[in-house]
Amino acid sequence: MLRLTAFFLFVGSGFCGLLYQIVWLRLALASFGIITPVLSVVLSVFMLGLALGSWLGGRLATSLTKKSAGAAAVGYGVAEFGIGLGALVVPWAFGLGETWLLGLGEASSTSYLGMSAIVITLSILLFTTLMGATFPLMMGFLRATSRGDEETFSYLYLGNVIGAMVGALTTALLLIETLGFRNTLLVAAFVNVVIGVVAILMPRFVAGSDAAAPVRTLAPPPVDAGERQSGHRLRLALLFATGFTSMAMEVVWTRAFTPVLKTTIYAFAAVLATYLFATWVGSALYRVHLRSGKAAGIPKLLAMLFVAALLPLVLNDPRWHDLPFVVLLSLVPISMLLGYMTPQLVDDHARGEPGAAGSAYAVNVLGCILGPLFSGYVLLPMFGVKWALLSMALVYPLFLLGRAVAKTDKTVLLCKLAGVAALLVALFSTRTHEDPSVYEHAEVRRDSTASVVAHGEGMDRKLLVNGVGITSLTPLTAIMAHLPLVMRESRPESTCVICFGMGTTWRSLASWGGKFTAVELVPSVCDSFEFFWDDAAAIRAQEGARIVIDDGRRFLSRTQEQFDLITIDPPPPVEAGGSSLLYSTEFYDVLKQRLTPTGVLHQWFPGGELAISEAVVNTLAKSFPHLKVCRSFEPPHVGLHLLASLEPLEIPTVDQAIARMPEAAKKDMREWCQRYGIKMKLGWQLVLAEFKPVEEFLPKDRSIVITDDRPYNEYFWLRRAFGGSK
Repeated sequence: MLRLTAFFLFVGSGFCGLLYQIVWLRLALASFGIITPVLSVVLSVFMLGLALGSWLGGRLATSLTKKSAGAAAVGYGVAEFGIGLGALVVPWAFGLGETWLLGLGEASSTSYLGMSAIVITLSILLFTTLMGATFPLMMGFLRATSRGDEETFSYLYLGNVIGAMVGALTTALLLIETLGFRNTLLVAAFVNVVIGVVAILMPRFVAGSDAAAPVRTLAPPPVDAGERQSGHRLRLALLFATGFTSMAMEVVWTRAFTPVLKTTIYAFAAVLATYLFATWVGSALYRVHLRSGKAAGIPKLLAMLFVAALLPLVLNDPRWHDLPFVVLLSLVPISMLLGYMTPQLVDDHARGEPGAAGSAYAVNVLGCILGPLFSGYVLLPMFGVKWALLSMALVYPLFLLGRAVAKTDKTVLLCKLAGVAALLVALFSTRTHEDPSVYEHAEVRRDSTASVVAHGEGMDRKLLVNGVGITSLTPLTAIMAHLPLVMRESRPESTCVICFGMGTTWRSLASWGGKFTAVELVPSVCDSFEFFWDDAAAIRAQEGARIVIDDGRRFLSRTQEQFDLITIDPPPPVEAGGSSLLYSTEFYDVLKQRLTPTGVLHQWFPGGELAISEAVVNTLAKSFPHLKVCRSFEPPHVGLHLLASLEPLEIPTVDQAIARMPEAAKKDMREWCQRYGIKMKLGWQLVLAEFKPVEEFLPKDRSIVITDDRPYNEYFWLRRAFGGSK
């Protein structure tokens, strides 16, 4: 009964852990910028806390069980109470840190990156350390009060993985959409409190007194001293390697498969759920094999891991298919094997002793910390997706070198042969979305944030970020500069575009003179400017030109500048993870402070679900006293130019629009019109004819808005599945 209770407590604990990771990560991106270093720091600190807690918890569990058989369970309960406090403390700490760090410059600056990492660490490390301590504390209690078997870690690990899988799915599919981030955190806190109460009461259910349940003595391992020491080192090395490679590959998978899985939160949830489900299956299979005495040996697992690590690369060549289910299926074998091998290694190393289990698991988590950092900042920028995955796959056969493997083991031999075959295919045949040979006339650039492909010729040139089409050469992006500016009677002194794209909008802003700023997250996007425009170098050198590598929202929060125009072209799709931060009421509150009294906000909405379109327009209408809506002049007229201001906006006539443009801006406009074989006057007629009454675009329920806490555009599964949204 005690073991079963502990199992379900770890299901709940795993549920809360994944919920916290998802929500805290999203809150950190909102507070410190949607940049790769913030993502890396949050995940690394999360893992650091788990490692530290696992190591400290092992020592604490040993000490507590010497005093009382039930003391470790009480310690576990107290740890769960402490984790629950994180639901309240972490959002508050992030908000405080966000305000404190605004004066430290661009998000790419060393001072900001360093201090934001410190703030994030101080905010969440205590709570993730408590999470890490839960494993050895419960192991200590079970060993002291029940059978004390040597496979306790894998038993609890299985429950934790099941809970994590449920947490990943319910958080993404149900909780955030219905409750918002803050209330979702309160759900987790409530579960933590319930777990804590049950854990503290568990010693009461133990038959007899503490004296009747002494600490069990471990049976000696069935090897001599030399072999035991060798196996000890090998297990720790393997635990580090599996943690390192698995997390490193997750980072690469995210970049490699974005073109197929897309950028919505549900794509992330699908990958995470697939990984956790397969890990659960692997862990469950290990438990079954363990009970029957047929657990797979390390050489066999390593040989199979070699093949499995190559499958995601070999099976998902972009020239062959774009099927999400194939991508997800390709992740199952390696995830299953890692789910099998990790608890087996910890069991073999610790043999039920909580201190040893804590240390072994800490080594595994240490690999999980370093893997994403090495992958994101070394392998991907320097070598790209293909070589990053190949290098991680080659780690597994390296452990087989020098190990005596029976020649009669056909499984090992077949896996080796299959691995070599897959390696040859990957080396000489497989392509990825960032391979120039997949496109015509392509330039590929990589940095720690993204892989950027600029390809094509003439008007067919396109920009892709992580394989996702961002924009193409179109007059729409020039109109994002010219339309809001002709609605003002005076020339602008300072303008700003958030999201650089091909640089078309920034180039058009240059034609109006004055200071013109572009803010972009991905350095390689800005480096591709010359691919699309022959005069790019001259635009960069023009007086008043500036490109800032930063999160757009954070830039507006930290600068004291005011702009006559801020034009925003969020990357597609509108449902993309984090995109709501450029559509929310909180963002518009910041933005209003950065506009001059007669300044104009231009917000582009590319089209999509009607409910999201209405929410976007309604959010702007509630944030600004004056709003105009102009549909895209290009068929099928689904995109919206949303123009907002603190002062009344008047739609100009065609003649007024042309008269207000400086000669350089007229030249830029004519350039686009000539490409479509029309005069500039007709071009303005087509644009201005698309202004429609704002009321046509508002929802019936005026309470529907996009906020940081309720990202209406990002979380939509329930609405579309059961609400009939189109």
